[in-house]
Amino acid sequence: MNRRRSSIAFCASALLSMCLAAAPAAAQQYPAKPVRMLVGFSAGSGTDGAARMVSQKLTESFGQPAIVENRPGSGGMIATEMVAKAPPDGYTLLMMAAADSIQPAIRVKMPYDLTRDFTPISYVATGIFLLTVHPSVPAKNVKELIAIARAKPGGLNYASSGVGSSAHMAGELFNALANVKTIAVPYKGSPQAAMAVVGGEVDFAYPTYTSAKPLLDARRLRALAVTTAKRSPFAPEVPTLHEAGVAGYDRSAWYGVIGPAGLPKDVLGRLEGAITKAVNTPEMKNAFFDQGLIAETTTPEQFGALIRREVEQNVKLVRASGIRRE
Repeated sequence: MNRRRSSIAFCASALLSMCLAAAPAAAQQYPAKPVRMLVGFSAGSGTDGAARMVSQKLTESFGQPAIVENRPGSGGMIATEMVAKAPPDGYTLLMMAAADSIQPAIRVKMPYDLTRDFTPISYVATGIFLLTVHPSVPAKNVKELIAIARAKPGGLNYASSGVGSSAHMAGELFNALANVKTIAVPYKGSPQAAMAVVGGEVDFAYPTYTSAKPLLDARRLRALAVTTAKRSPFAPEVPTLHEAGVAGYDRSAWYGVIGPAGLPKDVLGRLEGAITKAVNTPEMKNAFFDQGLIAETTTPEQFGALIRREVEQNVKLVRASGIRRE
């Protein structure tokens, strides 16, 4: 009997040792198959471009294909929901855009919770919006634009790249912090919004740098400020809105990678390390710069804090502006 008990104890101990040894081995094997990076917008979009640049480097790093899969629709929600419901094994990721953090503010019902159902992995790049006016607009700086807006509440309008877009929220944040009332006019995208200013259909807009640059170079638009907290290397002569008198203003176009909630720590660490290494190479920094973006990475904790902060800010802006929720 004692011999049998000793045999059972030995087998149990051996099995436990095998399981403990298998766990690190499983982590070392990740990824053992292709990784999907979903994009909630169409091919050719800024989010798609960021995903393809990062995925190419992950393929090189992992020795497994990192495949970009476009699932556009519902303002990016189709792809985001797919990732929320995917197994937390690191094989289904999402290239998240700043616009995704607006959906919880403008939707009555959401099939996921951005702050609960995902694992932030790393921020990858940031871009700017520029507050631009037609050269004929009498305001030569932000303070003069604010003075005009306060003299005629509701008398100035601005072009946005759609209801609930990042540019729309940029305008509503300006209204809130500058204590003015300007009216958003939705257009199909950032290029169309910029052209609406050029054509005199609206008074000003918040286009992306890539949309605004050719029009600024041709002097068909005038930039009064950038929306980010710091001046941009793309337009270093242009002050930030904070510097120009709108205290606390900070709004950007950004991209980052997230996965389903519950990603194992070892898988999260592998992904974070690979993305950080890739994004900070000179090659990737130059590639992002050519797209009007600054390559930048964060820890998962920092990226998670940014997502929570933007979701909360967007909810407040939508409530204050009276935007109708869908």
